[in-house]
Amino acid sequence: MLYISGARSVADEQVRIASTKIDGIGPRKAILVRYRLGISGNIKIKELTKYQIDQIEQMIGQDHVVHWELKRGERADIERLISISCYRGIRHQDGSPLRGQRTHTNARTCRKQIRK
Repeated sequence: MLYISGARSVADEQVRIASTKIDGIGPRKAILVRYRLGISGNIKIKELTKYQIDQIEQMIGQDHVVHWELKRGERADIERLISISCYRGIRHQDGSPLRGQRTHTNARTCRKQIRK
């Protein structure tokens, strides 16, 4: 098992599939990173050299917001909504649906925390 930018990669997966499992990297960004480095998408993770893995991590770290930075940014956005007491912030605090969904008969997973 190998870690690339905080995401666990299985050694038998192809590079094109394994690179999309990194938070913040989708299929399009994965293709761009591989193209810049000249790495084929069909080779497996276990066939990459240590130098190629370091290059991938370095390029992803420079150009893209990934993993913990992405999650920290999302959490900061939610905290900001809560601090200004807007509608969405209040719904986040309550654990209720945010986008106008019906709550009378649905949204059971959100409301489980409230009932206890």
